[in-house]
Amino acid sequence: MTLFASIVQRLTGGRALQTPGLFKYRWIEESAFILTPVKNQRPLPGSNEFLGTPIVKKNLLLVWIVLLASLLLIMGRIGYLEIFRGETLLSMAEQNRIRIRAIPAKRGIIYDTNGTPMVGNVTSFSLTLVPHDLPRDPEKRERVIVGTARLADISAESIYELLDEYKKYSYESLTLKEGLPYETALAFTVESMELPGIRIEGGTDREYAHFGETVSTSTPHSLAHIVGYVGKLTKEELAERYALGYSPSDRIGKTGIEKTFEDFLRGSYGKKKVEVDATGKERIVLAEETPVPGRHVVLGIDLDLQKNLEDILAKTLLVNHKKRAAAVALDPKNGTIRAMVSLPTYDNNDFIGGISVNKYQELANNPDQPLFNRAISGLYPSGSTIKPEIASAALEEGLITKNSTFLSTGGLEVGQWFFPDWKAGGHGVTNVIRALAESVNTFFYMIGGGYKEYAGLGAETITRYLRQFGMGAKLGVDLPGEAAGFLPSPGWKEATKKEKWYIGDTYNLSIGQGDVLVTPLHIAVATAAIANGGKVYRPHLVERVIDSFDTEVQPIEPQIIQTLAISEEHLKIVQQGMRACVLSGSCRGISTLPISSAGKTGTAEWARGKETHAWYTGFAPFENPEIVITVLIEEGGEGSKIALPVAREFLNYYTTNYRLRDAP
Repeated sequence: MTLFASIVQRLTGGRALQTPGLFKYRWIEESAFILTPVKNQRPLPGSNEFLGTPIVKKNLLLVWIVLLASLLLIMGRIGYLEIFRGETLLSMAEQNRIRIRAIPAKRGIIYDTNGTPMVGNVTSFSLTLVPHDLPRDPEKRERVIVGTARLADISAESIYELLDEYKKYSYESLTLKEGLPYETALAFTVESMELPGIRIEGGTDREYAHFGETVSTSTPHSLAHIVGYVGKLTKEELAERYALGYSPSDRIGKTGIEKTFEDFLRGSYGKKKVEVDATGKERIVLAEETPVPGRHVVLGIDLDLQKNLEDILAKTLLVNHKKRAAAVALDPKNGTIRAMVSLPTYDNNDFIGGISVNKYQELANNPDQPLFNRAISGLYPSGSTIKPEIASAALEEGLITKNSTFLSTGGLEVGQWFFPDWKAGGHGVTNVIRALAESVNTFFYMIGGGYKEYAGLGAETITRYLRQFGMGAKLGVDLPGEAAGFLPSPGWKEATKKEKWYIGDTYNLSIGQGDVLVTPLHIAVATAAIANGGKVYRPHLVERVIDSFDTEVQPIEPQIIQTLAISEEHLKIVQQGMRACVLSGSCRGISTLPISSAGKTGTAEWARGKETHAWYTGFAPFENPEIVITVLIEEGGEGSKIALPVAREFLNYYTTNYRLRDAP
């Protein structure tokens, strides 16, 4: 039997050659015989048997079932991919060839009240990397990363760290180096042609305005605390704003108006649909959506007043060998801030394109904290600048009248403790107007804490009135970082210091000493409320927001956050006391101005062995107040000697250049 016959016999169970009619549905092939020997072949004897390869009908059906099942499985998979995963797979395929790239909008400009720009936009270039477009082969990928590091003059490790940090954003551009000059960007463009995933992106950088020459010898850019700066998004900021259209290479307002009004200044980014090659390089723009420029923000800041106030304050620090100070000038009729200075300050242009580590460490480690805005964030004992508010409360509560008097003999003695006046021997018989004019401590001890049979306001009532003036809480100024201040209470002292509240604590509170803490902005707003007859306005820098066509979009209306529960009559008495301070009291140094004014000096103790903080706060003109000026000089000594002269020079400039200039 031939080999083929043997196989057939095994497959058919030995029936292939015996059963007649078995091959009805089978193909057979006649046996081949060798008729003529060739080489070693020999002829076989004749045979009537046939050799075939039969397929049983049942087996044929099984083959058809398997083929049909396979076909159905393939068709089902195709249907699933087409119907349920079609859009996703199409998108993935398109991303390999077509990309949607953002077109940054021009950031809005920040202007002063007269329309002078405080910031501008300048063209800039950045070296970026798209992780998805890097080679998949590890060796090629490493060559690209090392070559890019050499090109950008950065470490390859920093690129690997960036890729790991933003691995969720593989199709987004990651910025490797910002602020490239045009010539450098052009050279990088040529060199990066052989580096897949690396490209140069154009955009704009901020350029912050300076005053030019100023008196200050440190960093004379007081607008920095107001305008702020923009910087690269942190990982947390990106996660929060990615759905809003922000990308890893974007910038966002970090401080100042840049941060508070980010949503207005940013604008709406455009989009372009581009076709890219295998290395991620852009080849064809398929479609484009134009970006909408950011809106412009107009501040109430007057740059002339701002520069003048900075110059005066910087000169005062220089002459008196002091380093830290703050001043606020605002309109008492609506709360608009006209000038605000905190010294020392910094150059916000240092943050453009990313500040160097060394420069940031220099700023952060400076003991005078130039990045800190003392005007809204610095907390200090108020000293005697709080006395007008205490007098208002006593008048409203009926503890005193305009004619009530107390005898000041140099202080009050309570048990073993003595609470002194600043003037040895005292001030004699004193009413509320003289007490404000000469800052008589004894008078305020009496009306605040009482003495013997006379009951004073008490700590709870004092703090209730001070809160009416906005103290002990954030005022809501349109800048980040505002401090709330602090007003102590008996409950707080017992819980925190584990000590009982004594009458001495109330006396200290009555003259702005002890644990009470305020910002210069708090004092300016409280002074404005006395000047305007009882309205506590929310202080604000922004007057309006306009679009790029100078059409007004959103005016910022003055907002009254509190109306004092103090009668106009009583506030007028306090105003008279502050006027007397200028005419005959501790504010006499300001009486020579060509404008009437009212004010209050302050000298605040804050640490044993340290010089006192110097304060001055006041308003002008007295008859119809239109400007409030508050000055604080850290460790400046007496307010009348160092803080008051700053206010006097500023008000003189204001009167000469604003009021007298417009006089008929």
